[in-house]
Amino acid sequence: MPSLAELLREDVGCVFERDPAARSRLEVMLTYPGVHAVLLHRIAHRLWRAGHRLSARLMAAFARWLTNVDIHPGATIGRRFFIDHGAGVVIGETAEIGDDVTLYHGVTLGGTSWNKVKRHPTLGSGVLVGAGAKILGPITLGDQVRVGANSVVIKDVPAYCTVVGIPGKIVQPKSSRRIDPHGIDLDHHLIPDPVGKAVQCLLDRIEILEDELVKRHIDSNHACRQCEGEPVCREPADMES
Repeated sequence: MPSLAELLREDVGCVFERDPAARSRLEVMLTYPGVHAVLLHRIAHRLWRAGHRLSARLMAAFARWLTNVDIHPGATIGRRFFIDHGAGVVIGETAEIGDDVTLYHGVTLGGTSWNKVKRHPTLGSGVLVGAGAKILGPITLGDQVRVGANSVVIKDVPAYCTVVGIPGKIVQPKSSRRIDPHGIDLDHHLIPDPVGKAVQCLLDRIEILEDELVKRHIDSNHACRQCEGEPVCREPADMES
């Protein structure tokens, strides 16, 4: 297991790759609550694994008071983990997070059971979760998955897919996804709009149906014979001609 100093260097260094507002290491270490929360969690997690459960929970409670980030000391977190802004993030006891994962504020990795089993999500490496998203239950998100802001994900998601909505649905498979050559994909705003696409399909269908109705109406007028309703059906100019 890498030392805390090595992990801290990586956690601070990855901020510059994912937050253009970061200007110096000193600024990041002193003013970023997400970095503070991760550092304190790494200490609490080692206490937890060593069997010092009360000390670990006290450390986690202090971290929550200091940063407004609630990470259970039993959660397993990989390297270069970044919580942007930090506020309101909740990570449950049995959650597992891979390397190079980014969470925005308001994200919840929550459980769906009161039983003492695996009840929190597993996130692969390179996952990005947008602000306010909720990932619930013992589900697995594959590597490089993107979750749109305020989505609620309750089912497994294959690697390299994009998920949005309530409940979360895959709207962009790996085949149509642009893979960032630098490895860190922060373009979580460049995702398809399934509602807009559905509305556009309906509008296109309505236009086709209107064209068919107009065509049928014109054809029926041409097929009309002289009858009592002709003064109403035809324009005066047509009747004169």
